[in-house]
Amino acid sequence: MTDKVLTLLGFAAKSGNLIYGANATMEALKVKKAFLAVAAADVSPKTLKEIQFFAQKNSLPVLSLENERIESLSNAVGRKCGVVALTDRQFAQSV
Repeated sequence: MTDKVLTLLGFAAKSGNLIYGANATMEALKVKKAFLAVAAADVSPKTLKEIQFFAQKNSLPVLSLENERIESLSNAVGRKCGVVALTDRQFAQSV
């Protein structure tokens, strides 16, 4: 299951439908530019809580990758980051 998610995130990154990093993800959630936030298992609890707050505020889902660390997520999307946001509705639904 997680491999499929990471593969889809890689496709989203290549197609330009991904926002990288916690701050950029929070901003995208605030203005409803993102449809889904994805966090690695080892992001800080404070960061995860903030992402969940902004997502809940706008009724958007957050996917926490329980078995994947920041390194795995970074390798899948091609940049070092622990949190990403999908800006395409179809990619978000596929994940």
